[in-house]
Amino acid sequence: MIEGDMGYSWLVERARGVLGNSYAPYSGIHVAAAIVTAGGRVYLGVNVENSSYGLTICAERSAVSAMVTGGDRDPVAIAIVSDTEEPIPPCGACRQVLAEFNPDMVVVMHSVRSGKTYAARLSELFPSPFRLRRVG
Repeated sequence: MIEGDMGYSWLVERARGVLGNSYAPYSGIHVAAAIVTAGGRVYLGVNVENSSYGLTICAERSAVSAMVTGGDRDPVAIAIVSDTEEPIPPCGACRQVLAEFNPDMVVVMHSVRSGKTYAARLSELFPSPFRLRRVG
């Protein structure tokens, strides 16, 4: 992981723009994500918590759902913005979902509280994603 945004500060700003839409009454941790595809389209998502915690959706998976709904399947980078002191990486479930579409995408993590930004390839954060081998 490196300090800095690998040239994706504009994507961080897109995610930051929707951070206030996050619904986090239980954890109090607000997260937003912005995914950019190879075609240059940007898809946004925020975390949406639920009193039945297992039904909570992370910002990253929310953005992936928007991307797929929009007809895209080729993300090249994701920016994850949080209001925590340190930037937070995607959880394990989100790493697996992201790897489904591009296991080598750039992951930029930014804290609005501290201003710190870190970036890494998803393959560094999640070196062995589950892969289903198709038969036939």
